[in-house]
Amino acid sequence: SCGHCLRSPPAFDRTYALFAYDFPIDALVHLLKYGHWLIIADWFGMQLARQLSSLQASAIIPLPLHPEKLRERGFNQSLEIARPLAKALKIDVAANICQRIRATHTQTDLPLKERPANVRNAFHCSDRLDGQHLLLLDDVMTTGATLHECAKALKRQGAAEVTAIVVSRTQKHG
Repeated sequence: SCGHCLRSPPAFDRTYALFAYDFPIDALVHLLKYGHWLIIADWFGMQLARQLSSLQASAIIPLPLHPEKLRERGFNQSLEIARPLAKALKIDVAANICQRIRATHTQTDLPLKERPANVRNAFHCSDRLDGQHLLLLDDVMTTGATLHECAKALKRQGAAEVTAIVVSRTQKHG
């Protein structure tokens, strides 16, 4: 763990990141999100499945998008990545357990130190999740603030363990 995580531990219990957020992965993520190349989501999901084949969990939770953002983009990239992963691991995708209840500014546009406040209390989970081990999936992790907030909401509903799974992680998050 990095020094920051040791000082204020995130709400998720561990993280698996497949790639560094560098070329060509950053370009592929961009094509998926803004170019609507959904085939890339399948490839990402299959790469994750290959790496995490022994992982066991109650469900995969794709990081929810706010309804406004979902309408704008037309799809949730995390859900599209989760589908092939879930199929390979034989785990259900629980796409509706958590909602993003606050429209937040895109984290990409914000300085690192402003990101936690931007996503604070952005998520709400309706179902009880007592004792469950959940895989929380997103495309890119920078500071981990968004994943932390969503994991916090899952833990409030009784989740025993939350594992963050990301396709890529930026190197400069200090």
